[in-house]
Amino acid sequence: MISVLIETQNSDELLARTLSGLVGGAVEGLLSDVIIIDHGSVDQTHRVADQAGCIFLQDQPLIDGFRRARSDWFLFLEPGARLLDGWIEPVAVHVERMQGPACFTRSHTHRRPFLSRVFSPGNPLADGLLISKRQSMALFNPGKKAVDLARGLAMKRLRAEIIPAALK
Repeated sequence: MISVLIETQNSDELLARTLSGLVGGAVEGLLSDVIIIDHGSVDQTHRVADQAGCIFLQDQPLIDGFRRARSDWFLFLEPGARLLDGWIEPVAVHVERMQGPACFTRSHTHRRPFLSRVFSPGNPLADGLLISKRQSMALFNPGKKAVDLARGLAMKRLRAEIIPAALK
């Protein structure tokens, strides 16, 4: 099982889109919990999280999300990112084999142009991050966010597609 962690601020509509794509994983028993770490939202983010049955942490550091997570694996997503059909099995296989960090493959229609990929590093969390709790704790530095955790990691690319938040 995995715990989903999403850091957010004023992204109620984007969060709702992301959470809707996780329903299949919850139904299949792959997701144990979804933790929303909110950094001062003034919109309806807390209501979206509450309606979806998420654990909502207001103005708390990322490490508190780690501590509340019930699983040995974390899936970090950005609000607005959407996992496409077929993501459950590749994630389950990856976790079962205890492989290292992984990210999703961008859907064919949402890939960055070649030169942009080569000359601009982009957001390291845009394609999600699947990582063990143990490795997350080892890499974590106080005051950092999930995007900092993903920066510089060598990740396996899963055969499961994502539409990144920035491209929605």
